[in-house]
Amino acid sequence: MRIDILTLFPEMFEAVLKESIIGRAVDKKLLDLEFHNIRDYSDNKHKKVDDYPYGGGLGMIMQCQPIFAAVEAIREKLGEKPHIILMSPQGRTFDQSKAEELSCYKNITIICGHYEGIDERVTEALVDEEISIGDFVLTGGEIAAMAVVDATCRLVPGVLKEDASYSVESFSQGLLEYPQYTRPPVFMGRPVPEILLSGHHENIEKWRRYQSLKRTYERRPDLLSKAELSQEDIKLLDKIKRECK
Repeated sequence: MRIDILTLFPEMFEAVLKESIIGRAVDKKLLDLEFHNIRDYSDNKHKKVDDYPYGGGLGMIMQCQPIFAAVEAIREKLGEKPHIILMSPQGRTFDQSKAEELSCYKNITIICGHYEGIDERVTEALVDEEISIGDFVLTGGEIAAMAVVDATCRLVPGVLKEDASYSVESFSQGLLEYPQYTRPPVFMGRPVPEILLSGHHENIEKWRRYQSLKRTYERRPDLLSKAELSQEDIKLLDKIKRECK
């Protein structure tokens, strides 16, 4: 998978995405992450990329020309049009299912907005979809783009040490993850649940499923309406609801 990111601050991505799991995947050629400074594509001699909005208003707007030029350069290098995403508070809220969907693309280009927005002609002519990471305002699209890239790239086959390890994490099955523990078995008077020390794998899996359902019901009950629940899950959930009354 290749992801090209158009930004005014490429050094932000170098510092974050070239480390840890994602960085190792880049080193192994499983991922290709390219960070492009939008200013490099400006035809303005001062590398200006913003201007005042027509009709008046506060702040500055990112211009069309540098972004169109950057996308065209990427398209020429790839030999095809990539899937183009604009990080925007007006977009669909990003979630695990969207990460899974994006992980299937060969080439993705992400545009990070800044200032008070981007000239609408970029959205009309170039963008395939707009994505948001929540109903709040950031100073730019960089932090949001990092979250999207990290969540998506870790799903690419071979990136994680164990390909199936993400399948039991929070949201992967529509539920929050069960509680996790490691050594020591007792810390500051707080013991690890005895069942996890029993070695009885079937009972441990049942306990984990119960805890996952309970944690989701208590903390994110909105997820239950979309989760894939078995008949046994539904019985457990009824039990949990009675216990929580």
